[in-house]
Amino acid sequence: VTEEDLAFLEGLAEPITDFERRRADSICALNPAAPWSIIAITFTNKAANELKDRLANMLGEEARDVWAMTFHSACCRILRRDMERLGYTRSFTIYDSSDSERIMKDIIHDMGLDDKTFPPRYVLSVISREKAQMSTPEEMLERAESANDLRLIHVAKAYRTYQKQLTENNALDFDDIIFLTVKLLQENEDIRAFYQRKFRYVLVDE
Repeated sequence: VTEEDLAFLEGLAEPITDFERRRADSICALNPAAPWSIIAITFTNKAANELKDRLANMLGEEARDVWAMTFHSACCRILRRDMERLGYTRSFTIYDSSDSERIMKDIIHDMGLDDKTFPPRYVLSVISREKAQMSTPEEMLERAESANDLRLIHVAKAYRTYQKQLTENNALDFDDIIFLTVKLLQENEDIRAFYQRKFRYVLVDE
């Protein structure tokens, strides 16, 4: 709104002409946000479902066009569209904790490591922290070798094998969903630009 617009609005007096009304409306009217330009992210499925119900009550069928979901659900939706860029297919599967533990148990055995010294759950927890920091197996291994940390070197090598097996199986673990979405957006300007144009309103719960 310009100073001229403000002066025009302040100077309006009855009776108002059709031209003045149209101009005043064009200055003051607020166009509602298009549902498909909104992404509303929350942490739990329960909260996401409650958000969807509230939107449906307010907007009706248009509520379906709002991306109201958890972080992981939103990331899965992004990945299903462009996962080929990362060497997977769109039909990738998601492993739960028991799937991951079973694979890691075999990896630890094949590496000749003692599963009491390297419990699968512990190794996976370290890998999870690495993925949260966007650290690849190669980066972790380089850091472990620089520190001459033998224990961390073994975990980094297990991480490398684990990730190789996931890729070969066209599978992701729960941490990959966030990790790979960030990687996809960071490394592909066209995909990043697509979502920057699509979402004009980004809302994150708490």
